[in-house]
Amino acid sequence: MSNAPVFSVRGVRYAYGKAAPPAVDDVSFEIGRGSFYTILGPNGSGKSTILKTMLGSLEPDDGSVHYEGRDLKSWGRRELARRIGVVPQVEHVPFPLTVQELVSMGRYPHIGLLGRTGVKDEEAIERALTQCGMEGMSSRSIEEISGGEMQRARIARALAQEPQTLVLDEPTASLDLHHEMETFELLLSLAEGSDITVIVVTHNLNLAARYASHMLLLNEGKIVGEGSPTQVLSQKTVEKTFQWPVAVVLRDEAGPNKNSPQVVPLSVSDIEQRKKS
Repeated sequence: MSNAPVFSVRGVRYAYGKAAPPAVDDVSFEIGRGSFYTILGPNGSGKSTILKTMLGSLEPDDGSVHYEGRDLKSWGRRELARRIGVVPQVEHVPFPLTVQELVSMGRYPHIGLLGRTGVKDEEAIERALTQCGMEGMSSRSIEEISGGEMQRARIARALAQEPQTLVLDEPTASLDLHHEMETFELLLSLAEGSDITVIVVTHNLNLAARYASHMLLLNEGKIVGEGSPTQVLSQKTVEKTFQWPVAVVLRDEAGPNKNSPQVVPLSVSDIEQRKKS
């Protein structure tokens, strides 16, 4: 297996129109194999844009993106889809499906839209359902399951591709605490136990700090922090990036990333008290 980074992003710049300011500007980073990597930042910081350049839906104005040591432009779309499973932030399924039928769609890069599934495909589908704890719901309509269950079904669909890399855009948006934790626990188990590189775009600084091995923090299209959660989430960096006073405390409970930083936004009364002290 190659020792090349899973993704190598070098000097990427992209602007939505010739007269527009760059949405991302001279962004460079690498994502190592088997890591749990999160991309964070305020609204409009460039998270979605850099993700789209990494997946090939946007071509950078400058710079380059390499996947598995090859220029992204040299990969065929189906070839890439066999290696990268993507869970988008928003999608609309216009017709009723069972959970099993939805997950089965993940095999399309291997068999084509009109192909029939074989034994290997069925095994991949069942394995993905089991990994996401959805095997008991396979016959249920996706219209009858909760938002958290639907998210697990969508992750299972991506896993049915048997990807080497799993990319998720805001996977816990609109989920309650239980399903947020369940989703990040699942992603950690995939990164640690399945040799899958997990890449997550999220607004949730604290969950990212608890579960991710690496972070990329963007602001106004530029990198303001990259490294471990402790290296990135300093009080000074968070306050400057999000334009709000915070306290950064270390959690001392057992679990992933013990002593990881946790960001606590300050209230107006907290701010006044800080000024007096």
